[in-house]
Amino acid sequence: MNVLVYSGPGATTENVKHCIETLKLHLSPYYAVVSISEAALLRDPWQHKASLLVIPGGADLPYCNSLNGEGNRKITQFVKKGGKYMGICAGAYYSSARCEFEQGTPLEVSGSRELGFFPGTVKGCAFKGFVYESHKGARASMLSVNNELLPELPKTVYTYYNGGGVFVDAKKHRNVEVLATYAEDVDVDDEDKAAVVYCKVGKGDVLLSGPHPEFTPALMKNNEGDPKFANVISVVGKNDRNRKQFMVSCLKKLGLRVNDNIDVTVPKITPLFLCAHADPGAINEVMIKIAENNDLHNGSTLEDENDTFVFHREDEDDHDYFFTENDDIEDPDTVAKHVKVFTLGALPTVKSTPYFNLAAYYGHLTRLYKGNFGQFGRITGYGEVVSSTSTLMDKNPRFLSLLPTGTVLTATTQVAGRGRGGNVWINPHGVLAASVLFKIPANTPSNVVTLQYLGGLAFVESIFGYGSEEPGQAVGYEDMPVKIKWPNDLYILKPEYFNKISDKDETHSTVEGDDQKWAKVSGAIINSQFIDGNYHLVWGGGINVSNAAPTTSLNLVLEKLNKIRASQGKPALAPIEPEILLAKLMYTMNSYFGVFLKTGMSPFLPLYYKRWFHSDQRVVVDEGNGNPRTCVIKGITPDYGLLIAEDTRNHEILHLQPDGNSFDIFKGLVYRK
Repeated sequence: MNVLVYSGPGATTENVKHCIETLKLHLSPYYAVVSISEAALLRDPWQHKASLLVIPGGADLPYCNSLNGEGNRKITQFVKKGGKYMGICAGAYYSSARCEFEQGTPLEVSGSRELGFFPGTVKGCAFKGFVYESHKGARASMLSVNNELLPELPKTVYTYYNGGGVFVDAKKHRNVEVLATYAEDVDVDDEDKAAVVYCKVGKGDVLLSGPHPEFTPALMKNNEGDPKFANVISVVGKNDRNRKQFMVSCLKKLGLRVNDNIDVTVPKITPLFLCAHADPGAINEVMIKIAENNDLHNGSTLEDENDTFVFHREDEDDHDYFFTENDDIEDPDTVAKHVKVFTLGALPTVKSTPYFNLAAYYGHLTRLYKGNFGQFGRITGYGEVVSSTSTLMDKNPRFLSLLPTGTVLTATTQVAGRGRGGNVWINPHGVLAASVLFKIPANTPSNVVTLQYLGGLAFVESIFGYGSEEPGQAVGYEDMPVKIKWPNDLYILKPEYFNKISDKDETHSTVEGDDQKWAKVSGAIINSQFIDGNYHLVWGGGINVSNAAPTTSLNLVLEKLNKIRASQGKPALAPIEPEILLAKLMYTMNSYFGVFLKTGMSPFLPLYYKRWFHSDQRVVVDEGNGNPRTCVIKGITPDYGLLIAEDTRNHEILHLQPDGNSFDIFKGLVYRK
């Protein structure tokens, strides 16, 4: 599920950044923390996939101008049906029944507000001196914690404050709990001095805060050289552990699943190891092309559109360019990407890649190819921590154009992984993340848009074929309950619903009571560029191999399969290892790609239909016009991969494109994005 931070008009870049970084720290890996624009909040069905919506600090009036009416209707509906909501500073003013800000001054903003989650007035500033888009009125605000409601916390915490209000007469309102009060005298006449409140709204949960518990000192930069603000950073920094504890308790109060390790930090980018163990000449060709194109500055640096790559020889000491040891949060997009290139066929030491065994990966890939090495996996790049495997290729056309078809980048952790709709997340240990390059000439008869279906099919076939080195050889993994959800996500039956082998084919009932029986275990995205007469498509996919959160994993379900096998007197299957699964995926893609180039998706459709959820599935198609239609799924078109749905009333055939529609298998609903 997503945690959405509003980034539309009114929200400042600084406030959004602090929100996203802090929420990532405390909610990963259980939620994907992403920003949501004004247009997306107004038009997209975000309520279906969101756990929490955050309106951050900034300015209240632009929020009203953008969201009054339809936006607030959707937000209110989301909360009342059980959604969670957080409003901070300007977001708290905006979320209350009435806002009274700096009355009697040139900055005055007063009036009623539509959401009204806090049923009274938020009045501010709690402390005079606020200046828009400045830290001049900022302070380190001491809060008194309500230990009756939050007994695990210290009595006081310090947070960053800049213009927030007081929740007037908060204790007099029903369904309102005061979590913290201002410990110091405030410039608002109110006995309670409520600074942070929790409100129960319908079935939902709302937390509103005047100060900024989400502000982390690692991101607070004193660019103005103001000694007063420097002191604010210092005080908040010295008391940062208590602030983190308070933030975690607030998130728990909302009912969110929280990472209890408050000392967790966003991992820093590590070097990328670029290898071609079975064919080192392939790497040499790439480096020669880069040099011939005069793309290198100072003999080693390639400045591309999104990233700067610094190349290193394999005999250089890693410590010369590993990340620096400091507490600052780095920007994964702007920090230089160091690439260690292995041109002699050697591989990094196990000490350099403790979480991914490149020797095991290449060993298995060599056995699969039986000495006739294919294109896919020939060049492999691995990084322990990267921004995004897809971004490193897709957003850097100069680097991308010099790589051959079948190049794959993989990582143990992505700090800015990319998904559909602009989703960005931190993927934890236990996820196999990989991005693969396909170069397709413009005159190829196959339609490139259907490559996403081929990628999803290759992934599921690699799971079923795990442990075998011959196509179609059954060794037991084919009983894993994995299905394709259109267009290319993979879902797996949760262990508690997997009690016999035949359960894997029971797809008509996807829910039991309020519980969803199937969980998403893999997602994929494909992006394309047209360079020098060729389509350059980067397919990026991630699959939960061994991590338990946020849903389940292949190996957790495999444990249940092994219990079923034991009851039948069959031996246990070995846990799935990311190195072996990636090798299997590369081999499978290699065998598929040549056929795809000649004939497109058509030859693969029978197998695709065998692996997906949807044959003859009855669904409701909501086109957003107030007239939903009951339809039966008939397949996909072989040319563009459009979903074919037949209206049960008039037998009209609808063609639905994946980028314009989403499929909710649990509600039997196809809806316009």
